[in-house]
Amino acid sequence: MLRTAVALLALMPTLALATTLKISTLYPDGTAVVKALKQAGDTIEQETDGRVSLKIYPGGVMGDDQAVQRKIRVGQLHGQMAQGGAFARYYRDSQILNVPLTFNDYAEVDAAREKLDPLIKQGLEENGWVSFGLVDGGFAYIMSGKPVRGLDDLRARKLWLPSGDSASANAADTLDLSPIVLNIGSVLTSLQTGAIDAYAAPPVAALTLQWYSRVDYITDLPLLYTYGLLAIQKRHFDRLSEADQQVVRRVLESAFDGIDEDSREQNKAAFKAVRNQGLELVSPSDEQRAEWKRYADKATQKLVEDGQLSQDMLDRLHAILEAYRNSGS
Repeated sequence: MLRTAVALLALMPTLALATTLKISTLYPDGTAVVKALKQAGDTIEQETDGRVSLKIYPGGVMGDDQAVQRKIRVGQLHGQMAQGGAFARYYRDSQILNVPLTFNDYAEVDAAREKLDPLIKQGLEENGWVSFGLVDGGFAYIMSGKPVRGLDDLRARKLWLPSGDSASANAADTLDLSPIVLNIGSVLTSLQTGAIDAYAAPPVAALTLQWYSRVDYITDLPLLYTYGLLAIQKRHFDRLSEADQQVVRRVLESAFDGIDEDSREQNKAAFKAVRNQGLELVSPSDEQRAEWKRYADKATQKLVEDGQLSQDMLDRLHAILEAYRNSGS
């Protein structure tokens, strides 16, 4: 009896330290990203002897970004995997890669990410969020029920805008748009009823969420680059022992390297896939492209003026792209 009691007492510190990190994501269950997260969770649990595990809540069951962050603040959740802009309220320059009409192709994205990914990760951690690497979200394109070549075409459309996205709201205002603001879960129904007839999204999202089935055109203009990331609030992460923190960082950083690479290939394939589903490609004229760019630059400068993006980080981005383009790469 005494030996049993002593053995139970010896186990108590281990049991007390057992932590389940609860993570929300909009990615649907069964997608490659969710599968990879669950696999990483299994590895973490094994390598920490059960002291740390992950529980993933996929498909937006915990609500939109604002609802999720409220739950994180009260400890109901510990982190989320979301688009980078979801963390802009904590670290404004986390949205530097989302500057509209800045990148011409993925090679330019990679040149910028090589320099800026570490700064985004560092900035998030300094502002209370531990992250593990960025995941390619692809370029967002306008998809619509009627052709959109120029800004006047888009202004005539019932354009969807995600709720809680202040940067997009400011950009829409600068572009003289009157968007319809909805939660992401309402988009498909709204497309079906005609409440909206246009949206800007990466093709992979349009395929996964079936939005492509309710539009007929895709505009050949990479409106902006998107990315996702997993971030755990630091006050929750810091409750883990130093050794367990190192395990979580190592396993998740390795997992996200793979997720990022796989997502890039999926995003490239998704553009072809939506075309194969019958969406017609429409191309703006050179004059229309120039107009898009003028307004995009105006929207970006407005972000700086409003304090939603630092001039220093924007200058860094422009310097990286200028050096890359001048190198002839």
